[in-house]
Amino acid sequence: MSGLDGSRLVFGAGGAVSGLSASQTLDLAQSADELGYDLFSLSDHLHGHSRTVEPLAALSWLAGQTRRIELATNVLALPYRPPAVVAKTAETLDRLSGGRFVLGLGGGGYDEEFRAFGLTERTPGQKITGQREAIGIIRGLWSSESTTVHGREFSVDGARIEPRPDHPIPIWLGSYGPRALALTGELADGWLPSVGRIGLEGARRMRESVLAAARDAGRDPAAITCACNVIVRVGPPPQPGSGAVTGGVQEVIDQLLQIVAVGFTALLLAIPTVAEQEVVAHEIIPAVRAEVASRGLPPTHVG
Repeated sequence: MSGLDGSRLVFGAGGAVSGLSASQTLDLAQSADELGYDLFSLSDHLHGHSRTVEPLAALSWLAGQTRRIELATNVLALPYRPPAVVAKTAETLDRLSGGRFVLGLGGGGYDEEFRAFGLTERTPGQKITGQREAIGIIRGLWSSESTTVHGREFSVDGARIEPRPDHPIPIWLGSYGPRALALTGELADGWLPSVGRIGLEGARRMRESVLAAARDAGRDPAAITCACNVIVRVGPPPQPGSGAVTGGVQEVIDQLLQIVAVGFTALLLAIPTVAEQEVVAHEIIPAVRAEVASRGLPPTHVG
């Protein structure tokens, strides 16, 4: 069962790193596992000129090549796969990995990808409706002997899977718009935006929207893991406005601390090479943890 519950500060690898071969992806995942990273994730962009892997197949392979690191989709685009198929695949991946899987879901942010593959295109409103229905279908299949949902975007009729998970598989949503943020607070186990896309102030406002929606739904806001994707490059000088965390070791430390101060307890660092992962693991992550501890602020209370 996932240990990424927001009660401690955790660090991930992988994520928004593109153009890698299968062997390079394996090197990054095994390095992250050995170096003590908490999570390794893969994005879901199947169409395009850049070299990619299908995330669910690749994560199943990585599950057999790693020992302890948790594995996540970052994030799975619903238009590519029916929710019931996602539920079955996620259960299998979680079982094969020994309970190390986190299901990151998104409504599908790049319509040209789905148009190219001949898949259903949806309006922003339809995507939110589809996400709500998909979560109901997925969790229903994980927990019930039979699931029937007649939705506007997705439906199942008397669907069942065996075996069902013996523990809750976390669902994180990559969300940005007001309705998507409200849905995240109402239903999701975690929120997973890309901080470079929205900036620190935008992240602060959106996080408050997620937590407010959780309170409105009668949930404990602390139960939601606030994670974020961060592009990291150690060495190049800081590039204001680029959306990436760059600079020398101390400059990267300072920028990551600013992100933690917004209230994020899981930083998913997109680091393109094993060498940089080693620098971050040995010189940056311990310093960030130490500074957070020195402030006397438990991660769930930061921000």
